[in-house]
Amino acid sequence: MYYSTEYESPVGTLTLASDGKAVCGLWLDGQKYHGATIPAAMERDDDAPGFGELRRWLDAYFAGERPAIADVPLAPIGSEFQRLVWRLLTEIPYGEVTTYGALADQVARERGGRRTAPLAVGGAVGHNPISIIIPCHRVVGSDGSLTGYAGGLARKTWLLEHEGVDMAGLYVPKKGTAL
Repeated sequence: MYYSTEYESPVGTLTLASDGKAVCGLWLDGQKYHGATIPAAMERDDDAPGFGELRRWLDAYFAGERPAIADVPLAPIGSEFQRLVWRLLTEIPYGEVTTYGALADQVARERGGRRTAPLAVGGAVGHNPISIIIPCHRVVGSDGSLTGYAGGLARKTWLLEHEGVDMAGLYVPKKGTAL
């Protein structure tokens, strides 16, 4: 059984999902792939396991604190490759960004040196089912472009600025994905 609730945030309404033990989804309103990883219908239950910890984490995050990801039980649903990419995303510190290429290199090292295409990593990043906590917004193009955020570039920019990222070398592309 899967459960859902909502959380009002500075970036809009968030939909939260739990599998009854841990958080398995957090999507921004209108986000691409919203709820796509949940294999069954969700029942509304504001008090399902994981939601209390998640609300406290989100309250702290939006108050400008830097809560630990480990404070929330997470159970993202995806392939082994996707879960690897999502785990690596959790290692990107607050106030910092990485590129799809650097992340692909890190994935390759984790997989014993097997080459990994940045495009494949980008696909996994884009399908991240637990936005904000698994910080896919901290990944940018190698040229500094703020491309590829399923929640929209205005929200990506807001989250990065909220975390204190130096935005000087970053820009919004004129065309591309997730604009």
